[in-house]
Amino acid sequence: MLHYISFGSGSSGNSSFLFTETDGLLIDAGIGIRALKRQFKNFGLHMSSVKNILITHDHADHVKSVGSLSRDYNLPVWTTKTVHDGINNNWCVRCKITPERAKRVQKGISFQLGDFLITPFGVPHDSADNVGYCIQYKDVTFVLMTDIGHLTDEMKGFISKANYLVIEADYENEMLISGPYPEHLKRRILSPYGHMSNEECAMALAENATSNLKHVWLCHLSDENNHPDLAEKSVKQILRSHGIVVGNEPGADFKLEVLKRKTPTGIFELK
Repeated sequence: MLHYISFGSGSSGNSSFLFTETDGLLIDAGIGIRALKRQFKNFGLHMSSVKNILITHDHADHVKSVGSLSRDYNLPVWTTKTVHDGINNNWCVRCKITPERAKRVQKGISFQLGDFLITPFGVPHDSADNVGYCIQYKDVTFVLMTDIGHLTDEMKGFISKANYLVIEADYENEMLISGPYPEHLKRRILSPYGHMSNEECAMALAENATSNLKHVWLCHLSDENNHPDLAEKSVKQILRSHGIVVGNEPGADFKLEVLKRKTPTGIFELK
């Protein structure tokens, strides 16, 4: 069976773990290595169950610990050449990934990695490059996309394929516009290479989710411009206006949960 944990989601640090009985993928490594090791222990897991690391993009909250993890556990790190170059140039990543552990992926080209069939795809953001991942294990399709400036047709297609989806809902529009951020930062977030709002996330789901979708996690919520209850309420209301009911109640179209910034989830079974 496939399992999923989020260890943290947001500008304070992002990392999640997708694993089977025989294989494990760490997706992003923006959490301190000691905190990550502690969380693995709390869940009764061992770092040796991580076989590979996937990286979405080169911003510090996604890569801070990647070099140390790769070195300490001899782990290959998979991402595009441009993201690898960005990591090498990121001063926050003090321990760099050695060339033999730096593995390249190409967007749109699927590859087998242990138990998983992985398809990288492009996600627009103001990083050196940004990659979403469609990960298939047997009959289960898990899709992760975060730090989304705007939704592309390719990304819409992967939402339609997903049984389980992690998707960004970074900010509530009115909170951002009326909030304390300087104007240049507001413009960056609102730009086509910034982040995705609660409303945009809801519309992405309303227009592209299929009956195959079982569970959605809203990720990368802003601490200043969003709130977990608000994000959940906003997305649910918009979906309901399109005839889509989400939640745990009988008859719901799919489950919806919000990933916390610094608190791990439980272990989800994806079946």
